[in-house]
Amino acid sequence: MPERSPELSQEQQILIAMRKTLAAIIKDVTPPPGMRHPLSAHTIEDVRQCLGLISAREKELADRDGRGGERPHYADRPQAAQVVPISGLTRGLKGRGKGPDGH
Repeated sequence: MPERSPELSQEQQILIAMRKTLAAIIKDVTPPPGMRHPLSAHTIEDVRQCLGLISAREKELADRDGRGGERPHYADRPQAAQVVPISGLTRGLKGRGKGPDGH
């Protein structure tokens, strides 16, 4: 069961639990390469549709709550964007007589 988070609604917690459970089932029943899959093609498609619906609803709830567009950040990978303080930009321009556009 997912940890209870005070900022997540019961619906969000249910969606998380369902997504994690379906992912665990998929992992458990996926056969090694070359072996026949135990689930029928129809069941596999149904699971994909369920995961798609869960994902779509999670996105709707995140957008509604102003949490849309979140991306995971992995500690071992550098961030794409670097925060540069404005004061750091102006110090480099002092004494050169040039504006921000180089003129």
